[in-house]
Amino acid sequence: MVERKVIKLSQVELSYLEWKQGTDPLLLLHGLGDHALVWSSLGDYLAQDYHIIAPDLRGHGDSSKLNNGYKFVDYIDDLNQLMDYFGWQSAHILSHSWSAKLAAIWATEQPERFKDLILIDPFFIDKMPSWFKVTFPILYKTLPFLKAMGPFNNYEEAETLARSLKQYQGWSPLQQEVFKLGMEEKEDGKWGSKFIKQARDEIFEEVMKYAGLTQDIDIPTLFIKPEKGLNRTAWQLKPYRTYLKQLKIAEVPGNHWAFLVEPSPFNETIKRFLSENN
Repeated sequence: MVERKVIKLSQVELSYLEWKQGTDPLLLLHGLGDHALVWSSLGDYLAQDYHIIAPDLRGHGDSSKLNNGYKFVDYIDDLNQLMDYFGWQSAHILSHSWSAKLAAIWATEQPERFKDLILIDPFFIDKMPSWFKVTFPILYKTLPFLKAMGPFNNYEEAETLARSLKQYQGWSPLQQEVFKLGMEEKEDGKWGSKFIKQARDEIFEEVMKYAGLTQDIDIPTLFIKPEKGLNRTAWQLKPYRTYLKQLKIAEVPGNHWAFLVEPSPFNETIKRFLSENN
């Protein structure tokens, strides 16, 4: 049901997955260090009713790897070109973790692009103080979505680590496929993620400098709050309640990667929201 394709944009080539049984536009944006296949279960579940595009964002997966150019403005430009290519004036737009901050900035600048907005457990939605940069080396070593970057002596060593990470809890066939597709053998014979350090470093700088929510957004918005996710307190949810004027919050089982560890209830929650807004 799904096809892997490549599109050449002005600066990069984007590899993407496409489900084309339906016609209603739906854009799926993965989080930091991930790639489009994380949406495999959701795409299959919604395929009958939607035309679904899930890109590997620049610096990730099988899309272009540049030495620089990983600012929010670069990603928004890619996504605008991608939508224009398909003739989409607007779409349902779903985003996870770091890309949820990207989507919030995009929605602030171009609300006309959004039929509605789905934010899945956003990562650092607020602007961060300058001293926070000193913690980056620690975060690079401890955050589950960055641990798999490597390097590893061989694939087996990488897989052993992956089995201990939250996003692969349960080690289902889908999780195994997602992990395998995100890894590659490097020129020196070692193994590591297809996600590159240049993208990681520049994205973290952007996450620190910019707030994702700075003014009211009057778009139907679903906030997915996993029971073991990043956003658990009223203080963390305050920016969303303040700026998102048509906000719904839905709790789902699982952790930050609910779509990988508890896909069935996650998929049902997304389908229900999209149906209500159609």
